[in-house]
Amino acid sequence: MEQRKLRFALFGNEYQAKKSTAIQKILSFLSEREAAVYVERAFYDFITQQQHLPLEVTSVFDELDVAVDYVISMGGDGTFLKAASRVGAREIPILGINTGRLGFLADVLPSEIENALQAVYDGTYSIEEHTVIQIEVEGGTLQGCPYALNDIAVLKRDNASMISIRANVNGEYVVTYQADGLIVSTPTGSTAYNLSNGGPIVVPEAGILCLTPVAPHSLNIRPIAIGDNSVVELTVESRSHNFLVAIDGRSEKMEEGVKIIIRKASHHVQIIKRQSQRYFSTLREKMMWGLDQRQ
Repeated sequence: MEQRKLRFALFGNEYQAKKSTAIQKILSFLSEREAAVYVERAFYDFITQQQHLPLEVTSVFDELDVAVDYVISMGGDGTFLKAASRVGAREIPILGINTGRLGFLADVLPSEIENALQAVYDGTYSIEEHTVIQIEVEGGTLQGCPYALNDIAVLKRDNASMISIRANVNGEYVVTYQADGLIVSTPTGSTAYNLSNGGPIVVPEAGILCLTPVAPHSLNIRPIAIGDNSVVELTVESRSHNFLVAIDGRSEKMEEGVKIIIRKASHHVQIIKRQSQRYFSTLREKMMWGLDQRQ
């Protein structure tokens, strides 16, 4: 039976030079199956103009305004987050090829590209649905994408002193954090900025958000887990009268007096996982979780 012709959108990290072999593997595999391949313009220009690698693709795009079956993210976890934000609410499955460092989200190694793509064609893969959170700003304007797969953080600016963050959950006052910032993380983001600030690791299907302070003034303040249907409201006071909001690392300046509202988005990010992949084995491998240094 003839395989149907699939359509792929390709995102990549334009700051990684050592990827020509990997992209050739992808394009060769897809070309043999007569797939349509659409490449993000910044990545296309980097490969063709700086790396001098000729690419034969269906089209180049600035915004993902074409209908595709799958998205391929080629880079590290930062590239994966960018691809997820560009996919937005369309819930197109994303396959992450790791040409970066850690690769917790982008977990397909260059040597595994053909097998991973064949699994897509064979349908021998699973989809992990990952929670997305969104931010609203009352009394201010948000310039960029309001959705985050990992986390939304309220942070002090530069060398300013700590900020005061009053937190309400579902209309109930929780506490006022005196800290360098506060992270609201999804289960996906629990192994990122949240973890580096002492927050817990949360499995993807847990239905939990974490509120984790950054360098809190009081040792009595600890991370707290809440249901992911909760609505978090934050107001900030700062000596500099402004602060930063970081949405999956994309920072925007906010003025004191605005209200930050964070809640679960109505859509999920669909991540392609091969049948051999398991969350805890990835955790042990990528995070060296449970490794006994005495051995």
